[in-house]
Amino acid sequence: MLFRRRNPAGAFEKMRVFIWPRRSFARSFQYFGKRILRLTATPHAIAAGVAAGVIASWSPFIGFHFFIAAALAYLLAGNILASALGTAFGNPLTFPFIWTGSYQLGRHFLNGRFDESVPGIHLGQLFRHLDVHQLWDPVLKPMLIGCLPFALAFGLLFYVLTYVSVLTFQKQRKRRLRKKRDVNANLRGEQTV
Repeated sequence: MLFRRRNPAGAFEKMRVFIWPRRSFARSFQYFGKRILRLTATPHAIAAGVAAGVIASWSPFIGFHFFIAAALAYLLAGNILASALGTAFGNPLTFPFIWTGSYQLGRHFLNGRFDESVPGIHLGQLFRHLDVHQLWDPVLKPMLIGCLPFALAFGLLFYVLTYVSVLTFQKQRKRRLRKKRDVNANLRGEQTV
């Protein structure tokens, strides 16, 4: 393989890079941005895909974000690869804020007030008897209801930002390619004369 490491990364190194990037978070975000801008699709398809990924990241159904994002992207006529890249919005740095915000807002919608008491959950009994109702009422239901306003607001925000960015990038790329094509045509025209 051409770009393989001389010393393969061990389990600890892989875990460290998964949690904290080798270079920096800014470079990782820049990489995702470039990946999104360089997709070959219409600006609407890319923006709808990214928005679907961001919306799916707000759902409390961890492990299903890619599937939710792909389904939303399909319904919105978005790019499915862009939706997968958009799910990067939900990451170890943002999940605590996403979960706390959606849980608190959901509890406020359900109870009509913000209160600090959190009901106890017995995980042993939950897994032993597969009693999902014990997790649904105190945790999942408030998170699902509370995530909707955040998901719609952030989805719309990321749709607009992505649409404008992709449209600008694609126009600049067409301009550069047209300029390069004209220069090459002029060079070929001068050589034949």
